[in-house]
Amino acid sequence: MRRTLLRDTAYEAIRDAIVRGDIPPGASVRDGELAERLGLSRAPVRDALSRLAGEGLVESKPQSYTRVTRLVPRDVRDAAAVVRAMQELAARSAVPHLTAGDLAAMRAANERLRAAAAAGDTAAALHADDELHGVLVTACGNRAVTATVERYTPLIRRLEWRQFGTASAAHGSAALHGLLIDACAGGDAEGASRITAEIWRALEELADEPGVDPADDPAVR
Repeated sequence: MRRTLLRDTAYEAIRDAIVRGDIPPGASVRDGELAERLGLSRAPVRDALSRLAGEGLVESKPQSYTRVTRLVPRDVRDAAAVVRAMQELAARSAVPHLTAGDLAAMRAANERLRAAAAAGDTAAALHADDELHGVLVTACGNRAVTATVERYTPLIRRLEWRQFGTASAAHGSAALHGLLIDACAGGDAEGASRITAEIWRALEELADEPGVDPADDPAVR
């Protein structure tokens, strides 16, 4: 149990550093240095790096290197399309099962998102956004949806952070989330799914925005 907790701690810390750009694309990562920085042993850090490699944030070659992957627009578009499909399914499936407590949690998360955007706090805005949509993902009760969303969302967040760097640019808006909550409260599963698709589809377009280097995309080489 302790090793699992330490591994999760290492994973979250390294993942967040990569998403924020604190460890930039192409940077080498060494388990010993990371372990010292995090105050952990090498074992949980190695476990974390292995998980991050599976999620496309880190790449390694045995006996050669471990480094942060470059930001590839095509990969972001693909990940956003998958996450959008899963979030649509989650919304459609969750609506019939939502409780008053679930709706209150979504409203509270939306208010935190609004406040974070006003304060220019990117991290808090994205966290609140994750919490809001997480209510639907949890309520839908589909473990495959949960696993897929957790697997691919960091790739998208990485581009969001690099592109905008301000909470006001977190995907979607408080107003659009308000419409989503209204649809959920009204029992409109299809409406909730449609609004969710609108929120997440915008992320598929981020990779085409100015500032993303197409040279990072193998499709244009």
